[in-house]
Amino acid sequence: MPTRYNVLGGELIPCSLQPLTGFYRDGYCHSGADDEGLHIICTVMTDEFLSFSKTSGNDLSTPHPEFHFPGLKAGDCWCLCALRWVEAFKAGCAPQVILEASSESILEFVDKEDLIAHQHKA
Repeated sequence: MPTRYNVLGGELIPCSLQPLTGFYRDGYCHSGADDEGLHIICTVMTDEFLSFSKTSGNDLSTPHPEFHFPGLKAGDCWCLCALRWVEAFKAGCAPQVILEASSESILEFVDKEDLIAHQHKA
């Protein structure tokens, strides 16, 4: 994989290998021409966000074995679509972000200060 950078300017690190995330299911929040959703922000799921996402038409908590998708629960890390995070941010329920695992391209959609304010504290 060519070097990709995170929002802090360092090398992008994996978001999650269990469950395996990323548009390309390689653990990384990076994108390409075939990723219309731009799965570029590494987030930590919460019950509040999962409920918000489900009512917004994207059920991330129900398993879909036919797509090798286990369903997410609070505490799972997941590469989220850029605009879904923005939508949740505006609604006041954006999940926390792992900055080192979020692609620098998310900065086209969100101010860095807002991401830092939502940084996951491990």
